[in-house]
Amino acid sequence: MKFCPGGKAGGSITEGIKMAEMIQKVGLKREKGFLYFIDKQGDISCAVMARGKKKGGKAKKAVKVGVKKEKGYLYFIDKKGNVSRAIMKNSGKKKK
Repeated sequence: MKFCPGGKAGGSITEGIKMAEMIQKVGLKREKGFLYFIDKQGDISCAVMARGKKKGGKAKKAVKVGVKKEKGYLYFIDKKGNVSRAIMKNSGKKKK
């Protein structure tokens, strides 16, 4: 049995909290050396990653998805290549 800071043995701190949800199944196959991200239009774009003194490339559309983004969520491409989102911890809070 593991001891967790929440006071429960064997449980986890995030138990019962949904970490991320899949928005759209895409199944994107990634190529090595490219950075994949969701652009302003809600499509998946990719750009060549910068390495050392070598600069990165200009972004190009990889897959047209057209995801409508909601405020307060972080949108990302998960390990399986699908578009997912997670609730941002401090979204909408003003800095002091």
